Amino acid sequence: MAETKAKTVRRVPRGEKRREELAKVAERLFLKHGFADTTMQMIASEAEASKETLYRHFSSKEALFEELISAKAAKVAGPQSALARDEPPAAALFELGMSLMQLLTKGEGSSLFHIIIADAHRAPDLAAIFYERGPGTTLKRVTAYLRAATQRGQLHCPDPRLAAKLFLGAVISYYHLHCLIGQPPAPISPAEMQEHVQAAVEMFLSHFAK
Repeated sequence: MAETKAKTVRRVPRGEKRREELAKVAERLFLKHGFADTTMQMIASEAEASKETLYRHFSSKEALFEELISAKAAKVAGPQSALARDEPPAAALFELGMSLMQLLTKGEGSSLFHIIIADAHRAPDLAAIFYERGPGTTLKRVTAYLRAATQRGQLHCPDPRLAAKLFLGAVISYYHLHCLIGQPPAPISPAEMQEHVQAAVEMFLSHFAK
C-alpha cells in the first residue's frame, strides 16, 4: 500500500489572525475617514474589540499604518518573491513588474497615496513612514537583487540603486501619475499589463544585461 504524504498546512495562530483582522479594519477606516480623523477608539469599535486588545497588538495608530504599508511592500518584493529567491533577472524583474502593476490597478496603492497627500500636513510623520516601509523598502530590495545579480555575472549595474530606480520608474510612472491626480487610465487587460511589463524588462536588460 502506497504511503500517503500528508500535506503541511500552516495554521495561523489566533493572535496573528486577530492582528490581521485589526489591520484590515484600520485600513478601511483610514481610507474612509483619513488617517488624522481616524482614532484608535473608532478602530477598536469597528473591529468589535476593546482598546486594550488593540493596543496589545499595536502601540499606536502609526504602528498600525506601518503594518499596512509593510504588508503591501511584502506582496511586491517580499521573502516569497522571485527577487528573494535570486531567480534570473528576466523572470525576477517580470514578476516584480507585474506585482507593482497589479497593486496600482487594483487601486490599493493609489488609495494609500491619497491618504498621505490628504493628511501629511496634519500627521507629518506619515509620509516618512509610508516611504520607509513602502517604496523605500522595495527600492532597497530591488537594489540588493541587482547588486547580487551583478556579482553573479548576470547583469552589469555599476550603480544598482540608480538601475533599480530606472526600472521601477519604467514600470509604474505613467499609471502612478494618473492615479495620484485621481484620473486613472482606462482599465488595462491582463494581456496589456504583461506587454507593458515585458517591454520594461526588455528595455532594462538591453542596457544592463551583461
